[in-house]
Amino acid sequence: MGSVALPEFQRGYVWNRDQVRNLMDSLYRRHPVGSLLVWVTQTDQAADHARGEGQLAAGVVKLLLDGQQRITSLYGIIRGKAPKFFDGNAQAFTGLYFNVDHDPQENPFEFYSPRKMEGNPLWVNVTHLMQRGIGEFMQPLFTNPTYQPKLNDYLNRINAAEGIKNIDLHIEEVTGADKTVDVVVDIFNKVNSGGTKLSKGDLALAKICAEYPEARDELKKRLNKWSKAGFYFRHGATLTQHQRHRHQRSPLLRLQHCHHRSLQNRLKRSRTQH
Repeated sequence: MGSVALPEFQRGYVWNRDQVRNLMDSLYRRHPVGSLLVWVTQTDQAADHARGEGQLAAGVVKLLLDGQQRITSLYGIIRGKAPKFFDGNAQAFTGLYFNVDHDPQENPFEFYSPRKMEGNPLWVNVTHLMQRGIGEFMQPLFTNPTYQPKLNDYLNRINAAEGIKNIDLHIEEVTGADKTVDVVVDIFNKVNSGGTKLSKGDLALAKICAEYPEARDELKKRLNKWSKAGFYFRHGATLTQHQRHRHQRSPLLRLQHCHHRSLQNRLKRSRTQH
């Protein structure tokens, strides 16, 4: 797949542990998990729309449009840490274990539970398996006569689990000089209408970030500041006030009706108002 950057108009990581477990179960059984969609464009066209401060490679760059939740989950499990520019709850993919003695009809992946898993060689830390290979996890099974009758099953299962890291996911590419940022954002919004639903605010913010890449970070700073002052906000709606007696005008319009320049100006004004 090569080097892929994350566009600024992507939202953060929103998956929960059940979604991570289901992804790993599908990959373990070699079931389809959907294609990835990337935007292939010239670096100079994408430079202002890639998340983070690192330099993009010269020439052609790929920006991930669909598949961020899957790729982030796999990265976190295989590497044992969140990727750069991560925005979300890393506990959603931390501490995943694999049961080599699982019922074939059940999901063999569960998150760490000391009472069930500590010191039990039938439960394998998936991150350690990905990084160290099967040897150290099969050794206790080879040397214990209790496990001999099902040893071949255990070996096949643990090999299948480790092999997840070598699965090639199908990649579809959006290419062509006519694929401007606006066109790509529209594609992003359409393909992301399934899965974990994007709110109207998510969709609107994606559109705004196409023209104002710093919008997401600036908005987060303002939200954190306002929440400490008793103001609370949810994407796609107006700012709400915890204390009813306050009547200052909201510095934000509804996002879905907000032009990027209007949001930018209001965020700047809010720095001095609060």
